[in-house]
Amino acid sequence: MDGIHDVGGMHGFGPIDRDDPALESWEATVIAINNASMRAGLMNIDEFRHGIERMAPAHYLSSPYFEHWLDGITRVLIEKGHVDADGLQQRVELFQEEPDTRFEAVADAPTFEGRARFRYERDATAPARFAVGDAVRMRTANVRGHTRLPRYARGKPAVIHTVHGVHVFPDTNAHGLGEQPTWLYSVRFDAVDLWSDDVESDGQSIYLDAWEPYLLPRDSVTNEEEEENARG
Repeated sequence: MDGIHDVGGMHGFGPIDRDDPALESWEATVIAINNASMRAGLMNIDEFRHGIERMAPAHYLSSPYFEHWLDGITRVLIEKGHVDADGLQQRVELFQEEPDTRFEAVADAPTFEGRARFRYERDATAPARFAVGDAVRMRTANVRGHTRLPRYARGKPAVIHTVHGVHVFPDTNAHGLGEQPTWLYSVRFDAVDLWSDDVESDGQSIYLDAWEPYLLPRDSVTNEEEEENARG
């Protein structure tokens, strides 16, 4: 969806901090909650990402990375009925009043070791629309729901670099509409086509994974463009 989380290519956010500090204990706990929720089938990765995308913009920009995770996980698990919002708030208030409170482990609770790993590639049911070397461009439509197509790439020309095979489609998987597997490609952009005012980008390339519904043949005309041409 179009929101504050889609900051790729935007200016004014300062340099990227490349330090890799050790995780704090609460951050490790958030990772464990996410891992357990996915392994138990309580949510999928696209629902999780869409949960983060719906954070309040000011909260998103003022909070650390794993707070984004915690906010998104909480939102999705409440929406899907796995967590009771009132009960959760009561727990929060309890820990605020008595921070040293500890709870015994739930009997017979499942245990997991290591990070959850999932396979998202699926068998093909139709041939790929594009092949390596094909000239394409990205669709321009604004998206209300979840998508993996960033704003900075929309409408831009590219070339098919790799055909990855058929994979789960995030735009439907995030909304309970099924996996609807479709072809996934790596597409190559000339950096000047993405950031034409940056002379330092001349001769550089940017690669982006793009599902087939994000792509159009380079010389095609979209319905939006036809309507614009008709208006003169």
